[in-house]
This record gives sequence, structure tokens and C-alpha cells, in this order.
Amino acid sequence: MGPKRTGPFASAKERNEIFMKEKIEQIKKEFVEEIKSITDLKSLEDLRIKYLGKKGELTAILRGMKELTAEERPIVGGWVNEAKAALEELINKKEAEFKRKELNKKLETEKVDITLPGSKLKRGSIHPLNRVIEDIEDIFVSMGYDVVEGPELETDEFCFERLNLPKGHPARDMQDSFYITDEHLLRTQTSAVQARAMVANKEKTPIRIITLGKTYRREDDATHSHQFNQVEGLVIDKKEVNISFADLKGTLEVFMRKMLGEKTELRFRPSYFPFTEPSYEVDVTCFKCGGKGCNLCKQTGWIELLGSGMVHPNVLKMNGYDPEKYSGFAFGTGIDRLAMFRYGITDMRYLYRNDVRFLNQFDRMDNE
Repeated sequence: MGPKRTGPFASAKERNEIFMKEKIEQIKKEFVEEIKSITDLKSLEDLRIKYLGKKGELTAILRGMKELTAEERPIVGGWVNEAKAALEELINKKEAEFKRKELNKKLETEKVDITLPGSKLKRGSIHPLNRVIEDIEDIFVSMGYDVVEGPELETDEFCFERLNLPKGHPARDMQDSFYITDEHLLRTQTSAVQARAMVANKEKTPIRIITLGKTYRREDDATHSHQFNQVEGLVIDKKEVNISFADLKGTLEVFMRKMLGEKTELRFRPSYFPFTEPSYEVDVTCFKCGGKGCNLCKQTGWIELLGSGMVHPNVLKMNGYDPEKYSGFAFGTGIDRLAMFRYGITDMRYLYRNDVRFLNQFDRMDNE
């Protein structure tokens, strides 16, 4: 049906408003007729785009409002918004109807037998390395140590030079390293974090820290891996505090007995490390035979486990401490080896294979 006839005495403004209103009403009427025949959500969306989309029929009226007068625009705009709200309401009702029918259909066809037994979920287990790491942190935090971390991609300066290992030092050959650039490498030891902790301690307050994390060397066999975990400890204080070898010995005895059993004994042997002086290798009684001698400890009753010593004066000096005023001790060991000794693991590579048959046995071991 076309627009109403206007009388000869109607103004141009009145005739224009009547025309626009009739056009909007015509669009609404056509929309109502079309939505009756819609049978699915896709067709409903197409209808929405036809009338309300960017190029829709109602939108076209809004775009043409620039030709209306300032008085006509708010009137026509109000009619368009009312029509738009009415169309959207019809679309939403139709959409809800389709979704309700679809849900009812699914409820009819997808019935669940609630009498069936449930699927048993496989229970996970904490990895043995994580178990050991958590226990180490608990031990040292209880003794007043802080746990600190550092980057795994390290500079040559902190990985070697600040630890009394200048370029060309023969001890560097003991660590087959993964260099990324001439000055950057994957850290070969967590000792780099100790150097960073000393440099960062501008006030030179006492240091009592442990650092745990991944380290990297070109090794791969039953007792070595190209990636392995270390824990290292560092204690530094003024000389009048008198930090001595006795403090180092007592700390490591507590550490090892908590980790490997109260009957564990320690043996200190003089050794060489560039960053400590004097330096000691630390052996523990064999966890398998209790020190009596077996094939694991090569009939000696001892297994080498830690490196330790008093912090070298050069290391103190290079990291901002006056060796005449400060002293301390440091120690380190492989977390992977600790896990192997603690749980009787014969091949380090088992720790990295993610074999559930291997991993799920450690809950039972810790509960025994």
C-alpha cells in the first residue's frame, strides 16, 4: 500500500513526515510477513542483516536523514529507533524459540544412563625431582636461608669470571658448555646466582641463601644428563661473626641427614674448586649398604655427593666484598643425584622420560 494522499493545503514538511512514517510502517509490515516463514537460525540471521544490517532497509533510512531538515531529523529518527526495537524483539523471540526446540530435541535423543559406573580418573603424582626440591627448600628455610633464583641464559662474566674463572682458565675445560654467543651461554652451574646475589647486596648485609634450578652441560649417560638440576648454598658475614669450616660441616650434616636418613655420615676430602679456598669434596655413606661396602659404592662404603669450601677471597673481592672484613662458605650438589640416591633410581634418564609406570611409584615410597 502506497503513502497516504496529502491534502492540497498540507505543508512540504508535513507531507515529508507522512511519507517517511508510511515508508517505515511498510518496512515493518514486510518484515512481519517474512519472519513468519523463517524456519532456522541461519535464515533468521539473513533476515536480520536484510533489515538491520549495515546495508539494511531501516539503516538506509537513517543514512538518508541528511536530506531532512533539522526539525524533521529527531522525529524520523525516533520512528526508526522504535521500528528497530520492534524488529529486534521479534528476532529475539524467534531465536529463543529455535534454541528451545533444538534443546528439546537434544534432550530427547541424547539421553544419559545415570546407572552406568563412572569413568575412573587416573591419579597424578608429584615428580621425584619436585619432591626433592620442595624438601630441600623446607630444610633450608627452617634454618633461616632465603631461596633465590636467577636466569638460565647467563653471561660469561657471571657464569665464570666473577667466580674466579677468567678466560683461558683450565678449569673451564671441565665444563663442556652450550654457548649461544661469545658472551652468552646456558649456565653450567647455579653458582652464577650466588655472584648476582653478592653484587645486588649493595648494603653488604649478611647473606644466607640457597639457589635451585636447571643447569646445562654436554653430557648424556646413565648418571649424567645434558640438563640437570643443582642446589647451591652461600653464607657470607663479617669476620667477627667467625663463620668457619665447623659451620659448613654442621650445615651439610643437617642437610644430608634430613634428605638421606639420620644415620648418614659425611666425609670431607681436600679438593680444588676455583671459587673456594680451602675446598672439599663431601662423601656420604652409601644409601644402599649403609657404609658396609657394595657394588654401588665400589666396596668403599662412601659415595661422592657434594662440593664445598670457604668462599675464595678473589670471589669476595670481584663481587664487592672486602676479604679482610668478610668471609663465608659455599656448597653445591646435583638434585638429580640426590633423587637417585634417595629413591634408588639406577639411571638418571628415567627422570626425564615421563613414563607413568615409573613416576606413580613415589607416593608409596614417601608414605612408607
